[in-house]
Amino acid sequence: MENYKLSDSKLLSLYKNGNEGAFEQLLTKHKSRVYTTIYLIVKDECIAEDLLQETFIKAINTIKSGRYNEEGKFLPWILRIAHNMAIDHFRKQKRYPTIVLEDGSPVLNTLEFSENSFETAQIEKETHDALKDCINQLPETQKDVLLKRHYMGLSFQEIAEESGVSINTALGRMRYALINLRKMMKQYNIAYDKNFYPR
Repeated sequence: MENYKLSDSKLLSLYKNGNEGAFEQLLTKHKSRVYTTIYLIVKDECIAEDLLQETFIKAINTIKSGRYNEEGKFLPWILRIAHNMAIDHFRKQKRYPTIVLEDGSPVLNTLEFSENSFETAQIEKETHDALKDCINQLPETQKDVLLKRHYMGLSFQEIAEESGVSINTALGRMRYALINLRKMMKQYNIAYDKNFYPR
C-alpha cells in the first residue's frame, strides 16, 4: 500500500525495472478516470470495459518496448491512448458521417446501396472517400469536434466536457470545421447536389 504515496514517474521507473506490482498501482490509481473518458464516447459499459483493457495493454507494450517518453505525464498520455481507442472504435462501427454544412445543406445522405444502381452507389462511395480526405485535412481541434458530433452523435455539452473546453468553444470549432470543409469541397470539386442528397 505504500506505493500509493509514490508519484507516477516513480511507479513507472519501478515497473521498468521489473516491479510488476508498480503498474498495478498505476492501473488502480487511474482506472476510473480512463474508463470515464472511454465511456463518455462509446456510451456502452461492455465496450468501455473492453477498450479499457486494450488501452492498458497498449500502454504496457509501449513502456516495455522502451518507446514511452512522457516522464511525469503518465495520466494525460494514457488518457490520449484511451481517447484514440474510443475514436477508432467508432470509425470502425460507422464508416460514413452524415454532415450538414453551415448553411444547412447536407453533404451526403444515407442512401441504401441495395435500392440504387451500382453507378449511384459507386458515386456515393467515391464522394464519401473524398469527404473523408477533406475531414482529415482539418485542424485537429476542428476534426475532433466534427467527428464526435457527426460520427458519434455526442451533444455539444458532452463534447465540451470530454474535450475540457466551454460549449461556446466547441460550437466555434464546429462552425469553422464546416466552413473549412465547404471550402475544401469547392476546391476539390466535390458535389453535394441538394436534390441528389435530400435532407
